[in-house]
Amino acid sequence: MPAKTPYDDEELVDDEVDQDDSEHFITQDDILEEVADDGDEPMDEDDDGDDPDAGTSSDPLENNSVQIFPEHRKSVFAIAGHPTQALAASGGEDDLGYVWDITDGEIIVKLTGHMDSVTSIAWSSDGEMVSTGGMDGKIRIWRRVGTEHYKTWEFLTELQGPDEVMFLKWHPKGNVLLAGSNDSTVWLWQLPSGNTMQVFAGHTGPVNCGEFTPDGKRIITACADGTLLFWDPRSPTPLFKLTAADARFDLEGVTSLKVNPSSTLAVIGGAVGGVRVVSLSKGEVVGTLGGHTEGESIEAVEFVDIPGAGAGAGVAITGATDGKACIWDLSTMRLRATLEHSDAITKLLTHPAPKGYLVISASADKTLRTWDARTGTLLREHTGHRAPVLDASLGLEGSVVISAGDDGFSLVFTTEAVEED
Repeated sequence: MPAKTPYDDEELVDDEVDQDDSEHFITQDDILEEVADDGDEPMDEDDDGDDPDAGTSSDPLENNSVQIFPEHRKSVFAIAGHPTQALAASGGEDDLGYVWDITDGEIIVKLTGHMDSVTSIAWSSDGEMVSTGGMDGKIRIWRRVGTEHYKTWEFLTELQGPDEVMFLKWHPKGNVLLAGSNDSTVWLWQLPSGNTMQVFAGHTGPVNCGEFTPDGKRIITACADGTLLFWDPRSPTPLFKLTAADARFDLEGVTSLKVNPSSTLAVIGGAVGGVRVVSLSKGEVVGTLGGHTEGESIEAVEFVDIPGAGAGAGVAITGATDGKACIWDLSTMRLRATLEHSDAITKLLTHPAPKGYLVISASADKTLRTWDARTGTLLREHTGHRAPVLDASLGLEGSVVISAGDDGFSLVFTTEAVEED
């Protein structure tokens, strides 16, 4: 049964109240009549309508989520579904992270200790540790206690070094954590010891994005000044470097990137609508992709599995602030399809096998959508947020998508249509 709208009446009138901030005073002349106390108790301040069944009939927006998590109460910036369990980790503007059960919304553990917004959150590949990264420069690690269940977690360590944390990525197979910083550095730690393995220098702007290659052997990072660096984790010297000085690469700042499953190509998204395909073996640009509106930022890049397409290079999908998600066959560098939202795309996800052709997009238009990338067909729209969707993650082998909203809520949706729909 879909969850009802999780917004209370007080939130519904916030915008109206904010329109007039002047002080008002009640005088004796304003009192029409005095009414005796009938014994009704006022609503407790903590009882603010978070009951998922406390919807309002006047709400014009259908909420087809199956679970809500309302605890942040301010913008939720980051969300991550657990690799195997029915758990999510979220971080927000309230300077907190939570691990919670996506089936009933139960708080499993409150992730404390940050002094500013938690903007990054990530599980280790085995799901035994969870990391939070904040605007305060702190990276904090928790780990599961025991092996019987996932209900008990303990604080492990705090990693020091970066300025504001821009992203967190775990190694695809080991307990190694990568972080990009606003101060142009990139950090690599071994866990659970917390020992610093490497500090990479070479960027000159905030390191907006980065990741391990899928084979785990290399690291790729990019920054706001338009520099791309490719690293061997064992060396502080990059294997190659591309900058704005290279006319073929110039993107006027890099905002997103993704490496293909075979770890041979990277698709790089720029700040003003440009997309470049880079060969990781040659260290050079091998393709330029159009499709997006000039001046609009490429916010997300993913690879999607479409049988018979891509011929080894793969099929990529790029999402931008123009509301478009463009699907590209990298063997031909041609556009296959364009998916559209009415506002900026903030996140793209691809379903794991055997349904690797499914794509989920999140948008500032307050919705998420599931698409069949083979045909560009919209399969399902996920609604319930009242503000932009800032992040999203898959859970339970892709059967659910978990969202992070600027409205302070995380919602859980079934990725595909279910019978009762």
